[in-house]
Amino acid sequence: MALLTPANHSAILFTLRGFPGLEMVHHWIGIPIFSAYLVAALGNCTILYIVWTEPSLHQPMYYFLAMLATTDLGLCLTTVPTVMGVLWFQLRKISRRSCLAQIFIIHTFSFMESAVLFAMSLDRFLAICFPLRYAALLTTSRVARIGLVLLLRSTLLLIPCLYFLLQFPYCPVAVLSHSYCVHQDVIRLACANTNITSYYGLTLILLTMGADLLFILISYSLILKAVLGMTSGDEGHRKALGTCVSHLCAVLVFYVPVLGLSVVHRFGRHASPLLHVIMGNIYILFPPLMNPVIYCIKTKQIYSRILRMVSLKKV
Repeated sequence: MALLTPANHSAILFTLRGFPGLEMVHHWIGIPIFSAYLVAALGNCTILYIVWTEPSLHQPMYYFLAMLATTDLGLCLTTVPTVMGVLWFQLRKISRRSCLAQIFIIHTFSFMESAVLFAMSLDRFLAICFPLRYAALLTTSRVARIGLVLLLRSTLLLIPCLYFLLQFPYCPVAVLSHSYCVHQDVIRLACANTNITSYYGLTLILLTMGADLLFILISYSLILKAVLGMTSGDEGHRKALGTCVSHLCAVLVFYVPVLGLSVVHRFGRHASPLLHVIMGNIYILFPPLMNPVIYCIKTKQIYSRILRMVSLKKV
């Protein structure tokens, strides 16, 4: 079989996969998926609007929440064109350049979401364990610098992955496992030794998402220790821990699908192709859909603002 070398790799077209065996009902499957995208986009835009327009929410905790909503919105806008193109318009071909660009954006937002969740755990740690110094430690300028550092970390570390993918030769028949492009999926289509980039990708995940999750666990162990040492009674304990419930739910909503997709990619080579597609859609859609629901319900300030907005519209 002929290979496409770097000299002619611009002619490569990857084939995106819909739901194997369910091609005849792709139009119907697309309706709930597109509806979920719309709800996710609307929910995250609502959070951004409320944080932007409500002066009482101009605090570090809500700035980080706005960052989380931005990353979720970015994931939706990056993937919805290709996913819906496959399901509704049978647009299953994607150029190599477009695929690599999508890989870069999707993984940047994924790493950024993991980093923001870690920053939010740090925010809760400082607010509970050092309440008197909280305002001095997390100023608006420091929150902005933290966000910039997290963004640079998420983007710069991906550049070697893209470089390797640009250099690989690919077989002419290149069918992906999902309705969009991800690094683990594209790398298996390379007709070359991919050990270096595979090890780099695994190391990158461990040093970013793995380290973020470890620091989140450490933060909450210190928070729990501080809360148990409080002398204000059960009510004080519940109030302190109540501010962490939303964040803990967001952590689970993000890391459980990430872990599930990683297991499917690395150990599920003989699993049904349908499982790969389902896990891929859960990974990319579940966090953006659920995070606004979690924070709109569990965060009193946002919930009350939404009620005011709805009541004004009715008037």
